[in-house]
Amino acid sequence: MASTLAARQAVNLLRLSTPRSSSQAASLVQRRGLAGAADHHGPAKVDFWKDPMSPSRWKEEHFVIVSLSGWGLLIYGGYKMFSGGKKDEKLVQAIN
Repeated sequence: MASTLAARQAVNLLRLSTPRSSSQAASLVQRRGLAGAADHHGPAKVDFWKDPMSPSRWKEEHFVIVSLSGWGLLIYGGYKMFSGGKKDEKLVQAIN
């Protein structure tokens, strides 16, 4: 009885310590294939120069570029307007 119990424990120990076969491990790997590439949701996105009056149809990266450029121009224009610019001393003297 003790010998059968020891044999069973040894078999169970061997089962747990042996690595799984590669076919079992390969079956656990997720394969997506082309599942997400062909399924479009919503209207197709276009370049901003093809349809400049509807930003909702622009590609995301084009929307970001145009938005950041617009904010940059607005900030730079405000800075130039409120700072008054730099007046050249030589030009003022030449006029007098």
